[in-house]
Formats: sequence, C-alpha cells, structure tokens
Amino acid sequence: MLCGATDQGLCLFDFKYRKLIPANLARIEKLTGETFREEIHPLFPLVQEQIATYFEGTLTRFSIPLHMVGSPFQIRVWEALLAIPYGTTRSYEQQAIAIGSKESIRAVASANGENSIAVMVPCHRVIGKDGSLTGYGGGLPLKKKLLDLESKITGNAHQQSLF
Repeated sequence: MLCGATDQGLCLFDFKYRKLIPANLARIEKLTGETFREEIHPLFPLVQEQIATYFEGTLTRFSIPLHMVGSPFQIRVWEALLAIPYGTTRSYEQQAIAIGSKESIRAVASANGENSIAVMVPCHRVIGKDGSLTGYGGGLPLKKKLLDLESKITGNAHQQSLF
C-alpha cells in the first residue's frame, strides 16, 4: 500500500500495483499544491493500527481524519461511500441516487474508481445492480475478501443497503 497525508488528513491509501496510481498521485499533487515525498507522517501509526484492527474484524468504522482530494463531484461520491454501513453493499445506481444524480451512474462508477483512500473510503461496498462484483482497484479477489470479512462480522450476506 502507498500511504500519503497532508496536515488536513490522510489523502492516499492505495494499492502500489494499481494502474491509476500515477493519475491519482498527479491529481492530489495538483489540487493540494504539494509534492509527495518519502517520510513518516504522524498519522501513519494510526493508519497501521486501524487497518490491522479492521482486518482482525474488530473495527467497523475508521476514525482517521481524511483529506479527500478531487473535484466537487468526486468528493460528493466519496462522501456517499462513507455513508454505506459496514457489512452492506449498494449498487452504482443506488450510489447515484444517494448523491441526488440518478442519471450519473457511469460518472459515479468512474469516481469510485478514482478513490485514492481504499478500504477506509469503502468503494469495495459498491457492486453491480444484479449483485455481481464489479471492478476494484485492488482486484476482485480482494473486493470479495473485504465483503466476506464484513459480512462475517455483521452476519449480513452482502446485504444491500437502501440508504
């Protein structure tokens, strides 16, 4: 995982091997006016602690301050992701409705794909309307693993949330 933070919060927690990494890094640098550099940020120990606790199955809500860096539309989409309850899923159409833009299903899907704070901004909870697993930056096997972990803890078998 690549991890990045500003004084405002975590702005990057993403898969090193992901194809969108260069574009996401460029977007964050352009919009923040900062350049990524290799060093330890005070948030990183908390990120390590909370992600480990999440994978142990004992953390269902992250408390790490986030700095979502994107267009106003992208940020609306990512904020809607944060509203999906742990252990539930939504379709892309439900996400579009949640942001008040039912006709923007493809744009919502695109913004989900550009999310640069994996797991904590839970784009893995968005699935196809028919319940199928669709694209995920970390790969579909990891998406399934995350959904299985959450459903095991909650007892929900990928239950769809209706907001």
